[in-house]
Amino acid sequence: MASLKFNNVYLKDWLTLSGPMESNSRLKKIDLKMDDYYFGEKTFEKAETKMQYVVMQRILEKNRLPISDIDLIVGGDLLDQISATSYACINTPVSLLGIYSACATFPESLIVSGMFLQDKGIKNVLGITSSHNLTAERQFRYPIEYGSPKPHTSTFTATAAISALVTNVESKVKIEAATIGKVTEMGIKDANNLGAVMAPAAARTLYEHLQDLKRDIDYYDLILTGDLGCVGASIFKAYLERKYNLKIKKHLDAGCELYLKSQEAYAGGSGPACLPLVLFNKILPSDKYKKILIIGTGALHSKTFVNQKSPIPAIAHAVSLEVN
Repeated sequence: MASLKFNNVYLKDWLTLSGPMESNSRLKKIDLKMDDYYFGEKTFEKAETKMQYVVMQRILEKNRLPISDIDLIVGGDLLDQISATSYACINTPVSLLGIYSACATFPESLIVSGMFLQDKGIKNVLGITSSHNLTAERQFRYPIEYGSPKPHTSTFTATAAISALVTNVESKVKIEAATIGKVTEMGIKDANNLGAVMAPAAARTLYEHLQDLKRDIDYYDLILTGDLGCVGASIFKAYLERKYNLKIKKHLDAGCELYLKSQEAYAGGSGPACLPLVLFNKILPSDKYKKILIIGTGALHSKTFVNQKSPIPAIAHAVSLEVN
């Protein structure tokens, strides 16, 4: 079963922390801001760990919740073995479910949280995710010190961390339904063109979501894709029309909405933090949209497979939000 509906699952609150580029982007309001990429640590990886820890602690403080009131933590990041998340949860007395869907990790965390909240024994789930431009560059491509040039199809990994408190207590934002994506691979091998890699997966998930729930594409006030970037977003629209005969009008891509043109972020933003950063700091605060479908998109590659010239698979997970 690709799609499911939820009963009594809500986004109670969220908190975001952004990096130097993101703090001066197109976003108007961000909870916490970093002055530099080290965040007071000696390495970028330790900085990303601290980023996750900080947003976890601050959302608990904001809601005056003791850690004992959290039944489960669901989270992930881009690093090998989702190590930033694991290290962030050291000595945290809450069960952790680590997840990985690359840049589709955030909607996956909402789906997993919602499924657990259907159990009456679970009341509060904390979702966490992060990305850091310099940890991602070091792992997936080249350290920035290498000075490797990039094509216009590349995206810029956002530096940010997000925590989301998901509960069964009614709030302004309801998590209403979801569609779990299927791995899609179109033969593309270019790790500098991940928008093209992920666009067919996003189109497939959107089509299956509409088919499963018997909805028209105009049902939603906004369809927000994760981080296809401006190149991938145009491919997504063209592929959706050619493959599924669907014309999409109410669409934004978080990768295109994040950075200013003057910031020269190639084809736009990417990373697991990109989608929730735009959702929580631009889309939801506007009060313009009442029915929102978010589609997180992830390229499921590794440097080893890329170096072995393997095609890059992708996945997209969709979550339907209703705003009161």
